[in-house]
Amino acid sequence: MGNGNIVGKVAIVTGASGGIGRGIAERLAKDGIAVVVNYAGNADRAAEVVRTIEANGGRAVASQADVGKSDEVGRLFDDAERQFGPVDILVNNAGRAIRKPLAEFTDDEFRLVFETNLGGAFFAMREAARRLRNGGRIVNISASFQGAPIPGYAVYAASKMAIEQMTAVLAKELGHRGITVNAIRPGPTDTDLFRHGKSEDVVKQFASQAALGRIGEPADIARVVAFLVSEEAGWITGQAFGVNGGYW
Repeated sequence: MGNGNIVGKVAIVTGASGGIGRGIAERLAKDGIAVVVNYAGNADRAAEVVRTIEANGGRAVASQADVGKSDEVGRLFDDAERQFGPVDILVNNAGRAIRKPLAEFTDDEFRLVFETNLGGAFFAMREAARRLRNGGRIVNISASFQGAPIPGYAVYAASKMAIEQMTAVLAKELGHRGITVNAIRPGPTDTDLFRHGKSEDVVKQFASQAALGRIGEPADIARVVAFLVSEEAGWITGQAFGVNGGYW
């Protein structure tokens, strides 16, 4: 398997039962990392990810936790340590998107998006700051909204941009332990979350706005995560990388 410097390390990937999270989990396992496949509610899909990883010679377990609840995040880390030992890598991928004009957002919808996206990232980063082994890696999945706001995404974008501020500060706080903290800004990526509520014409419109003329695939994001958790990325921290095909 992949990079010998990371074989045997332990990673938690939140929201890993599908989409970008699944792509990341499968890639890290291919590189020799033991992966905890976190999911909120779809046990069958998480089990399928684990089976795929194991069929390809990797190590993985599924672990249920709602990352928007701090006690469940603590339990997620407990489960990871019980299954594989101390955690080296956290990938904060779990997210929720509700697309509608700001004026139409309800209080409950606002809370739901922020509890999952920002709250989940905060709880997991806080737990990682306390429990990650020295030399570890944290990668937060943000989004590409800088410079080109999209109507309907105000709350989602705000929740993601706040994660980037936490990323920069936590990188400073954990640097003395050799732990790097970075963010990735995916562009439109071919997942159920992205396609929900969009016609094929709308998807094609997104694709046409990218310099490379297509929307992304989960593997496009996973390759960059694999680099950031590797030894080769040990001098990179506090950064946010656009992985978006030149979307803007």
